[in-house]
Amino acid sequence: MNEMNTTEVTEKKSLNFIEQAVENDLREGKNNNRVQTRFPPEPNGYLHIGHAKAICLDFGIAARYGGVCNLRFDDTNPTKEDMEYVEAIKEDIQWLGFQWGNEYYASDYFQQLWDFAIQLIKEGKAYIDEQSSELIAAQKGTPTQPGTESPYRNRPIEESLALFEKMNTGEIEEGKMVLRAKIDMASPNMHFRDPIIYRVVKHPHHRTGETWKAYPMYDFAHGQSDFFEGVTHSLCTLEFVPHRPLYDLFVDWVKEGKDLDDNRPRQYEFNKLNLNYTLMSKRNLLILVKEGLVNGWDDPRMPTLCGFRRRGYSPESIRKFVDKIGYTTYDALNDFALLESAVREDLNARSTRVSAVINPVKLIITNYPEGQVEEMEAINNPEDPTAGSHIIEFSRELWMEREDFMENAPKKYFRMTPGQEVRLKNAYIVKCTGCKKDEEGNILEVYAEYDPDTKTGMPGSSRKVKGTLHWVSCAHCLKAEVRLYDRLWKVENPRDEMAAIREAKNCDALEAMKEMINEDSLKVLSECYVEKYLANAKPLDYLQFQRIGYFNVDKDSTPEHPVFNRTVSLKDTWSKINK
Repeated sequence: MNEMNTTEVTEKKSLNFIEQAVENDLREGKNNNRVQTRFPPEPNGYLHIGHAKAICLDFGIAARYGGVCNLRFDDTNPTKEDMEYVEAIKEDIQWLGFQWGNEYYASDYFQQLWDFAIQLIKEGKAYIDEQSSELIAAQKGTPTQPGTESPYRNRPIEESLALFEKMNTGEIEEGKMVLRAKIDMASPNMHFRDPIIYRVVKHPHHRTGETWKAYPMYDFAHGQSDFFEGVTHSLCTLEFVPHRPLYDLFVDWVKEGKDLDDNRPRQYEFNKLNLNYTLMSKRNLLILVKEGLVNGWDDPRMPTLCGFRRRGYSPESIRKFVDKIGYTTYDALNDFALLESAVREDLNARSTRVSAVINPVKLIITNYPEGQVEEMEAINNPEDPTAGSHIIEFSRELWMEREDFMENAPKKYFRMTPGQEVRLKNAYIVKCTGCKKDEEGNILEVYAEYDPDTKTGMPGSSRKVKGTLHWVSCAHCLKAEVRLYDRLWKVENPRDEMAAIREAKNCDALEAMKEMINEDSLKVLSECYVEKYLANAKPLDYLQFQRIGYFNVDKDSTPEHPVFNRTVSLKDTWSKINK
């Protein structure tokens, strides 16, 4: 028995089923004890959180077993692909914390795939079909009824070769003919019923330009690309289970006559990452972007990795979430609240605590000396003793949260109300003495008196009160815009709901989306105040606005106009609301 080329695994129970399969392959000496994986996105959109699960698995398996994971762009459909997406995908992978061994493209193999297709035609394993796509689909039959052979199935090899050449010269219009593999029209596996392996696409390719007019289909290019690169473990989601026999067949055909010592890529399938209140199809996400229902691919309400990054999610939190849900052989709908809990857990350990008031009312400490300013020490992160502290100024006039004051409060109200004491965080205990209202009864100012012997850190400051409120000094703060993001969809399963709406109303995807979209998914607050310590904060800084939630600096932010995004609230309020 060959030794496993792997790191020692002490916790066998922690292995998922794919890791177990890889270890079995290594024990049996398959692929010369190598592990080589690949992440093969199509550059037709931005990566979403579903891709994060595949990325973590592909790169994680390679790292765990001393192998390499390559990045290969599946660029076989030039009408939808763009270098913008290529660069965005690379940025997202690196942000998640991974680095590929080599960068490949399916277009690297266009000549090899073309030559292989010609080989199949010469061997009588492929033919040119001139039927319409509708006729070809109708002749495929059903899972319980065999298909009908194409009238072109047995056309002369030389004729198919000549037509195949014309498919790539521009002489053949799109949709006029395709190249099909000749397998078995009666196979119980529908994918074996003479699948299309080449079609005509007259659109410039983002890498090869006008060189090609005939392009391979995914099922034909995928397995061969794995084979050409030396991939040992091709990890796919569950919808590729029925494709696996075709994958293996094409690999068998391309390796005929070669002594490979069973050096073949092995396909294993795992479940997709599905989240409630989330729509993750790139096709549908593109509609949202193009129709202006969101503000681009990186809109913080989007499930794209760049959207989550802009919103303030850390890569560690996403990897932690993927690890929590694991890998299985059955699909499930995961609760978005589980993702948010992973984010809270991670940001609690890494975020800097700051004071911010997002719905302000002025608090005047009437017995505090006018013009006096004190510097109070604020701990940056109580979870991290090495994080240090910073200074926040205290003065006579402060901003406090409007929700923290109630003129006529119930008995168990422990915030600001006349006659009651509260502590102002990092400062003093104050007692509310009243408020000022306008003619309509709106609170304009709140008044309180402070106890000078209760400054935080002083010997007499240990006196206990039940409420602690945050604040910022009116003269020592920054005015800011705060964006409160919520879930984009108001239905738990937008994919199924959209299908139901489209069927019931005979409408397109856009109209169905408009019915499901959450009108309150973004609230912009323009009259907010944050402590001046945040003047130098930058995008991707992780912050906790004390008592409010986790935030980060948006890319729209400027020194003159700071903008902060709410990443997630301090507690899960959504689950309670929607029960």
